[in-house]
Amino acid sequence: MSAASTALRAGSDPYHIGHGPSTGVPEYTGHGAGGPAPKRIVVGYGFWIFILSDVILFSCFFATYTVLIEARNGGPGPQQLFDLHNTAVETACLLLSSFSCGMTSLAVARHNLLWSEITLAITGLLGLTFIGLEVHEFLGLVAQGAGPTRSAFLTSFFALVGCHGVHVTAGLLWLGTMMAQFPAKGFKQTILHRYLCFSLFWHALDIIWIGIFTVVYLIGTITP
Repeated sequence: MSAASTALRAGSDPYHIGHGPSTGVPEYTGHGAGGPAPKRIVVGYGFWIFILSDVILFSCFFATYTVLIEARNGGPGPQQLFDLHNTAVETACLLLSSFSCGMTSLAVARHNLLWSEITLAITGLLGLTFIGLEVHEFLGLVAQGAGPTRSAFLTSFFALVGCHGVHVTAGLLWLGTMMAQFPAKGFKQTILHRYLCFSLFWHALDIIWIGIFTVVYLIGTITP
């Protein structure tokens, strides 16, 4: 009888199937053999699920808007209401804030506190400018008598764009928290996990806004 057969009869694994080459240490750690996954993996995976749920939420708002875009009750439509110049400035602010957030990620990776704070502050200022322009747009529409109760079209518009604005506002509060935590707690692993989640959230809002700018403003104003 060969040595391999003897080993198999003894219940061992002579060829280390599913294990390291010679140490017998499992190459893949799971919940059973090697314990739970690292916290970084758990946090990242859980937050991606949150991001995907947000994508589903905005998809529903987008679908509602496209269905109700002609339900104006005799009121004005996108061509009469939307100012592409104002929206272009909003878009530029959000795109630049996403760029500065990427610069923050580079500074955080190098544990550079000064540049982490500077780039976070720039991101926050650009985000605040975006929110200020959006609030100004909403107040202008309401002053024209084109508030959310004027028609189903305007209800869907305020719901879609307003929901995004609420998310950006929440992101700004989160950003302020990160600016306070980096000097107070340093670049601990838990703080890095929180910043990773924040950066994913902020970039996701940027992508969603590109969809809003294209579908609501750009196509809405050029389509007869």
